[in-house]
Amino acid sequence: MGWSMSRTLVLGLGNPILTDDGVGIRVARTLQTELDGRPEITVAEASVGGLRLLEIVSGFERVILVDAIQTREGRPGDIYRLTLDAFCASMHSGCSHDLDLFTALEFGRQLGMPMPHEIVIIAVEVADVLTFGEEPTPAVRAAIPRAVEIVRQELAQAP
Repeated sequence: MGWSMSRTLVLGLGNPILTDDGVGIRVARTLQTELDGRPEITVAEASVGGLRLLEIVSGFERVILVDAIQTREGRPGDIYRLTLDAFCASMHSGCSHDLDLFTALEFGRQLGMPMPHEIVIIAVEVADVLTFGEEPTPAVRAAIPRAVEIVRQELAQAP
């Protein structure tokens, strides 16, 4: 998927039919139309993790992941900007995805795949990732415009 013209990938992760778990995909879909005319940016969505993410992120210089997260002290609707190291460190606090992205990226590098130089994770604290439903909980729905704005700010910075 890593087209040579696109330097940045905005990737919404999650499952859009599991209530708050689809928050990353909702953010990506919101940005899709406004970023459509910018060939240096690709917007995509995925419901996979780990090694299956490699082929999606391969070839991009920069990746902005948007995903749901659940931490012990977090309040639904909180938004965090995390580096890959910080995200992996927070995994023990219970992320909604079993995503060992750090290990997958190292594996990709060892295979000689062109891995991103920069990965930023915009994580939205969620309340419910188990109930089937296409609508997020109110606090998470209210956080979506703020998450979209944070991604816009990331995109405004040179890669």
